[in-house]
Amino acid sequence: MEHKHKYDAQGRQICCTQTEKVYTEAGAKKLLQEKHQKDDGHNHTHSDDDGHDHGNAEGSIFKMFLPPILSLILLLTAIAFDNWIPQEWFTKTVRFVWYLVTYAIVGFPVIKDAIKSIAKGEVFSEFLLMSIATIGAFFIGEYPEGVAVMLFYAVGEVFQTLAVSRAQRNIKTLLDQRPDEVTIIENNETKVIKAEEAQIGAIIQLKPGEKLGLDGELLTDNASFNTAALTGESKPDTKNKGEAVLAGMINLNTVAQVKVTTAYTDSKLSKILELVQNATSQKAPTELFIRKFAKIYTPIVVFLAIGITLLPYFFVANYVFNDWLYRALVFLVISCPCALVISIPLGYFGGIGAASRNGILFKGSNFLDSLAAIKNVVMDKTGTMTEGVFKVQEVLFKSDFDKDEILKRVNAIESLSTHPVATAIHEYVGDIDNSIKLENTEEIPGHGLKATIDGKELLVGNFKLMDKFGISYDVDPASIVYTTIAIANDGKFVGYITIADSIKEDSQQTINLLHKLDVKATMLSGDKTTVVKYVAEKLGIDNAFGDLLPEDKVNKVKEIKAKNETVAFVGDGVNDAPVVAISDVGIAMGGLGSDATIETADVVIQDDKPSKIPVAINIGKKTKKIVWQNITLAFVVKGIVLILGAGGLATMWEAVFADVGVSLIAILNAVRIQRMKF
Repeated sequence: MEHKHKYDAQGRQICCTQTEKVYTEAGAKKLLQEKHQKDDGHNHTHSDDDGHDHGNAEGSIFKMFLPPILSLILLLTAIAFDNWIPQEWFTKTVRFVWYLVTYAIVGFPVIKDAIKSIAKGEVFSEFLLMSIATIGAFFIGEYPEGVAVMLFYAVGEVFQTLAVSRAQRNIKTLLDQRPDEVTIIENNETKVIKAEEAQIGAIIQLKPGEKLGLDGELLTDNASFNTAALTGESKPDTKNKGEAVLAGMINLNTVAQVKVTTAYTDSKLSKILELVQNATSQKAPTELFIRKFAKIYTPIVVFLAIGITLLPYFFVANYVFNDWLYRALVFLVISCPCALVISIPLGYFGGIGAASRNGILFKGSNFLDSLAAIKNVVMDKTGTMTEGVFKVQEVLFKSDFDKDEILKRVNAIESLSTHPVATAIHEYVGDIDNSIKLENTEEIPGHGLKATIDGKELLVGNFKLMDKFGISYDVDPASIVYTTIAIANDGKFVGYITIADSIKEDSQQTINLLHKLDVKATMLSGDKTTVVKYVAEKLGIDNAFGDLLPEDKVNKVKEIKAKNETVAFVGDGVNDAPVVAISDVGIAMGGLGSDATIETADVVIQDDKPSKIPVAINIGKKTKKIVWQNITLAFVVKGIVLILGAGGLATMWEAVFADVGVSLIAILNAVRIQRMKF
């Protein structure tokens, strides 16, 4: 099987499974399977940016509504013959057959699903409840009400199917931006091939307006790209020669050439797509509770209905079987847990989709709940609240050292590190002198680097590194505001280099928004305390601690958690793995830069913007609020009508509202989050 088909099939199979298992709407499986088969047969229709298939969407919706429409027409006609325009021929057998046909149009799929559920061992399903209730109504001669219950239930199922399909389509359209084909340059000629057939090292030619199919390295001097599929931001991103460009980016203004560096199935977009689609498998506690509740609740309701029908025989003098059976049937219709089983997963699914549109990836709906309860956001400094792009400010060496020679050696040892500080030194010094031979190199976590050059030990790091090796110095580190790189050569203090990092433009907005959400902000950094305090004071961060080793960060987070407060940690997700592990939610910045980040974090912010942190928290809070609104609505309305139904004060019509009406209201409430602006 080709990779493209594999991923499309995988995506749609997941959708089908979720629709069947989680949302349980009648007829949805068949609809999605038909769409899947059409797609696998390359019967693609034109889609707009919102993912609406103009070629067959209207036809599919009409097909879904056709049975309820036919049933409604026949039902209204039958009611008219019964009450307003009596017909002599519309009696007994003819009347029964008319209502039976009207019922079968919408009822047959539900009864079929009930039988399938029983065959799988799931006896007490919503399909069985509806089947018993409506067949029972026919048994006691209440044909119109039996048809009406099943008709409105079928209409509700259609709306549920549309809501679920829309939520799934939004995520699918948002992320699955990979083109089927790419144009490669081979022997100075262009050739169109399937994207999954492109080999690593192949040269792709990308015209303006085209989407990149695989991750690669830009060969053209520069080009601008729309990165909305990956970051949720449509602002053009200019890339220069040698920089990485990713699948899903849209070339904007010039013909560009890209060298493929990653296989199709391993591209960043493929990983993100898989991540979001699999997110629905990580259920929130509320969602898991409702599932367990429904499994216990439904059989209890069935046995209560049997009790309502039979027990009054022993206690009521003028017992009439049909009257009590009617009450039991009303009770069954009202008790159907559709509103909970459908709207709650849909609410979480909508939250995941809303986050994805904002360039935020949740690994599961459980993290939406966790983030909604967060009271403390603990963040790293470099690369999170600051740009992570350092520049050398000063080089202060003692006069008895050769400044140029020491800088060359520092540049050589820093080439072993990927830290932004190393990049800043490399940019300041220039190319690495290959004549310098490093021996016995060692990275000392939280301190710096050590190596031997020409038999002399070179130390490059913070002043704690100097202390560790007993190097004396005549500088007060606390008096230096900037990040400081201390240097010692052959056991003697050489001097230091100061490096500054700029604060991100939306960092101030981030802290302000967190405070509005009543969330405290704490900064933990391995950088020197003076720098950390300076950034924290400028931004209004509540607490800040510098000069921390990885284990120190862990201890600080433990101190916060000891106060029974929930903590989200924001960092790179790799170096801070121990802190991420003990925090309630691990948030990784810069998901586009690291595959490991996507693997380790619970939430990934794809565009490096800290302002997405309060957005993610807000989405979690809104999702949880909507879910609990639906739970409250369902229990209150159903509870009231259940009592009335058992007492004979509610008819099938009230039961229909309590079931289908509440379900529709809950669904409409759940899909609101997909339209919200954050």
